[in-house]
Amino acid sequence: MKYDDASWHYGGNFPEDLPDEAGATHIAMFVAWALLAGLGGELHEGMTGPLKTRSVTPGAFFLEACDGQFTDEDLSADGNAFAAVYYQTAADKPATQIDYFADYQDCLMDKVASVYHIADSWQNFDRLKPLLDRRWQDWRASRQAN
Repeated sequence: MKYDDASWHYGGNFPEDLPDEAGATHIAMFVAWALLAGLGGELHEGMTGPLKTRSVTPGAFFLEACDGQFTDEDLSADGNAFAAVYYQTAADKPATQIDYFADYQDCLMDKVASVYHIADSWQNFDRLKPLLDRRWQDWRASRQAN
């Protein structure tokens, strides 16, 4: 199953002043967080070194390692269960349900022209990570309570 694809974003109303890679940043931040949190699938075993050392940005890693596509193969079973609830956005999703894209915008979209202008940087990753960690912990706690 494909959760997201950078090519879905850099067509249509995508800002003309940005490279296509900017359509991957929001996806890359989530994938990088998931891999660093130990939620990666077998596909990425032994591949997270550049993320751990921060020798590449989340976006550069994602575009190289995932070819700009975020699929269920990128995550473990727990990672997919969480992404199905948090990353996926559906028209029938209750407004009160947690939503990655809304969190991403709320956390990082200050002083930029559009969501695609958010820089692919470790500084932005570090701003987003505590929120993702909290969403993950809250989700895990809710699963254990049920």
